[in-house]
Amino acid sequence: MDQIRPRGNQLIVIKPVLSKSDLDLFIRLPGLLYRNDPHWIEPLHFERRQHLSPKNPVFGHLKWQAWIAWAGDKPVGRITAQVDTLHRQLHGNDTGHFGMLEAIDDPAVFESLMSTAESWLQQEGAHRITGPFNLTINEESGLLIEGFDEPPCALMGHSKPYYGTRIEGLGYQPAVDLLAYWMRTDELNFPPPIRRMMDRVRDRVTIRALNRKNFQAEIKILRDIFNDAWANNWGYIPFTEAEFEELGKNLKLLVPGDLLYIAEVDGEPSAFIVALPNINEAIAPLKGRLLPFGWLRLLWKMKVQGVSTARVPLMGVRQMHQHSRLGPTLALLLIEALYTPFVKHGIQSLEMSWILESNTGMRNILEHIGAYIYKRYRVYEKRI
Repeated sequence: MDQIRPRGNQLIVIKPVLSKSDLDLFIRLPGLLYRNDPHWIEPLHFERRQHLSPKNPVFGHLKWQAWIAWAGDKPVGRITAQVDTLHRQLHGNDTGHFGMLEAIDDPAVFESLMSTAESWLQQEGAHRITGPFNLTINEESGLLIEGFDEPPCALMGHSKPYYGTRIEGLGYQPAVDLLAYWMRTDELNFPPPIRRMMDRVRDRVTIRALNRKNFQAEIKILRDIFNDAWANNWGYIPFTEAEFEELGKNLKLLVPGDLLYIAEVDGEPSAFIVALPNINEAIAPLKGRLLPFGWLRLLWKMKVQGVSTARVPLMGVRQMHQHSRLGPTLALLLIEALYTPFVKHGIQSLEMSWILESNTGMRNILEHIGAYIYKRYRVYEKRI
């Protein structure tokens, strides 16, 4: 049933996304809301449809619903609510999440959207809500609260400055902050003490590029390292085999062979790093559309002209090394390995994201080699 809230002398109507045309509007809506924001980069509509398609392996463990808010005949907001069985297995059977929240600056619209999501989650047995997640913590996570004056990197979110105020006004509290670090590749610097620490372990550590001739086996190694490395992090859920296989297909397509490295300690795969060329540079002029000629522009930018920025979206060090000096050293050696291919590919700047604010070890590493915080994302929580 549609839920209706007053907006001045106008009614706010919340309608569930049920049809293909509903989903198309749900995907296009942010482009309408951000059309005057010079830093907004509209995701490719085709990619968003794939992401929200039943073919997405995340739906093997996630139930969700989406809604659009209407004021008269104008769409003015959207939201999703989702329940993740993997999250519940690890964090309790009363958890639920919201995501993909976008809305005009009107408290009634935010209240209508959030209360609709909360009601649906309560029906699913949720009493603790966290978000935003689009759709899980392994995808776009958190609400941008600092760094609005720079465009987002690939697979990172953007938002309006008023979103945080509106969410907090509905009783949501900060749960955790996620940080994005930025650095220029020509300013990458390993001070002498750090360089000596790296040199001491070079005889034990082999840094190698992912072997594309044995791609499936290598992807399994990456998943195993990631799920081990992140297991004790806030809100962790593991990548399933199907999810990581799908991720692997995207990595194979988008990431050059010399931007993905595995660190072996005494011959055992123990850490890895992935640098993703910032596809947002290429898709920015397309306004979400690949047709009629957007795909040609995208191919030209990615394959011929190239992009000048990249993002490290995936990195992990096995737990057995995390609380020893070897753990941060592996991270440093992996970052070092990226320098030469960055120069080769014309990558001038790099985003490292996201990093938990509480992850002081990784933050110290990044700050010692010249990186600095330039964006902050916040995950909110509420009991209902």
